[in-house]
Amino acid sequence: MKNILTIALLIGLFTANAQVNQRNILANKYTANAYKQALVPKNQWRPYPRTPDEWKAALTDSLIQGLINAGEAAEKKEMPQLSASLLMEYVRSGDREKHSKISYARRVNLIDLALAESIENKGRFTEAIMNYVWAICEETYWGVPAHLGVQKARSGLPDAEDPTVDLFGAETAAVLALTDYFVGDKLDKISPLLRKRIYSETSKKIFEPIREVSRYGYLSRTNPVNNWNPWIVSNLLVADLLLETDETKRATNAHTYSVLMDAYLNSLGDDGGCDEGPSYWFAAGACVFDALETLQSASNGKIDIYNEPLIKNMASYVYKTHIADDYFVNFADADPKLRPDGLMLYRFGRAINDNTLVQFGLWANQRFPSTVSSNNSFHRMRRIANLLTVAKIPAMPVTYQPGGDAWFVDIQVLTTRSANGLYLATHAGHNAESHNHNDVGDFLIYSEGEPVIIDAGRGNYTARTFSSKRYELWFTQSQYHNLPIVNGKGQLAGKAFEGINVKSSVNDKEASLSMDIAPAYDKTAGIKNWNRIVKLNKVKNVVEITDDYVLTEKPDSIEQVFMTICDIDTTTPGKIVLTTPKGKQLSVNYAAKNWAVSTDLPSTEGMEYNSFKTKWDSRPVRRIILTSKLLSDKGKHIFTVVKN
Repeated sequence: MKNILTIALLIGLFTANAQVNQRNILANKYTANAYKQALVPKNQWRPYPRTPDEWKAALTDSLIQGLINAGEAAEKKEMPQLSASLLMEYVRSGDREKHSKISYARRVNLIDLALAESIENKGRFTEAIMNYVWAICEETYWGVPAHLGVQKARSGLPDAEDPTVDLFGAETAAVLALTDYFVGDKLDKISPLLRKRIYSETSKKIFEPIREVSRYGYLSRTNPVNNWNPWIVSNLLVADLLLETDETKRATNAHTYSVLMDAYLNSLGDDGGCDEGPSYWFAAGACVFDALETLQSASNGKIDIYNEPLIKNMASYVYKTHIADDYFVNFADADPKLRPDGLMLYRFGRAINDNTLVQFGLWANQRFPSTVSSNNSFHRMRRIANLLTVAKIPAMPVTYQPGGDAWFVDIQVLTTRSANGLYLATHAGHNAESHNHNDVGDFLIYSEGEPVIIDAGRGNYTARTFSSKRYELWFTQSQYHNLPIVNGKGQLAGKAFEGINVKSSVNDKEASLSMDIAPAYDKTAGIKNWNRIVKLNKVKNVVEITDDYVLTEKPDSIEQVFMTICDIDTTTPGKIVLTTPKGKQLSVNYAAKNWAVSTDLPSTEGMEYNSFKTKWDSRPVRRIILTSKLLSDKGKHIFTVVKN
């Protein structure tokens, strides 16, 4: 029960990242009255095809057949059943996945059925659609058990008398609204109570409880918010615009949701950096685009903020943190590998006139074509817009190449690459960032697109992940990042545990980040200052890590950690030879007289660590530990990483 109790507090904790800048772009540009004048009436708004002829004109024959096949497969499946026991699994064992797997599957199947019926129009899927609609409406709570902490009664089961809105409740509202849009007339022929039930349950579970804005940290006007905000708002917009029949309420609600999304835009620095990392950007910045795309469509282009510099910068973040192929910078809980949604990126690039983003989208669509038709568990309006984009992709050469230097001053992240294929990302920041790991001063190094020195990433989400026990998990601890350990102590969590005196330098000769990381550590570590410089020397084509420190007294121990998935050879003093998965070799060079070298293998036992068995192409994450032989209350250490 304690885990449920702490989740609401920790949602706030992990969003306390940057300062809030009250730009209020949408609220200042468009009044509630402007929305009333701009929105297309519900009965005239046709954002997507609805008839077989409309679908045939919009999609290729292969896509049409694929969507019908998906509907047929869904119709043959036995409907997954939810139970109170599944809901209780979260507080009993900490497992989040058993309930989510079934809940998500219901919504995936319903969308597949609704699209197939809309495309085919033969009535053979309507019975299954009716059953899914009814079953989902019967669910007490549309979210997941891990998100029940906002409710007043915290018993492990949802309180039907205290509805609250989480990510997946908002997703469900959009699923039902899209179902109503595509096949609502067919549901009416079965029973007029079906569509009435959709509206009633969506209002009761989502539209009405979201009005209690003060209950939800992700809607805060004064504290920074994370991906929850645009993810939820993008779904609320499409659901309300498709379901609400009262045009005055419809316009008022659309304006309200837009103003709520201003809170996310206000949380970003001017450079648009996402402290949650690129994989979360697709649920954050990309969801801002989903919402803006919906607003533009529903207003015939009259509501449009694509020219705002912040929107352009927010969009460019995703390609500025692309390393190579499917590897992206993965500080905090971000994943190291993802399959970028090329069709969405292409549309976003077109909307803001960013040719690099357009080309990135075209490249991603060619490289990862399976994302075109896949029906995942989230962002359904994006999936449908993707389907409608396929036929619009131009036949043109793809010129995208991963970029060079980028500095995000607000989140204090630097990315850079050398002429010989080395890639470096590093950051300062603080230890209360969204999805925080204690990792101020961490860095990662890739060579020719292969991981060499890594941020291990996150494990599986369980009850412990967002509880008071979060930092018992090794992958959140600074001791398992590329950082020093002093007197056995690592960094601590909280806004006060930060890097100070942060400076970046980017020019033709080098790209470097300097910072004092001492304030990030437990005071009992005895660190007065620890000045770290992480540099890509573009003249020598090497990465240099320099630590210059002063301690309060002679230490018991000083260690430096390097995390890797490479094969490790430590037989040559002063040189750790790392062999990449493709057989390329690099060396971590150190002063042999000063350091002893050892390695260990972090555990993958336990539900939180299952993903580490496969995350890095099934290669184990290893920790290299350099232990100081010459202990002093002050010193200077230099490590270099070079290609052999």
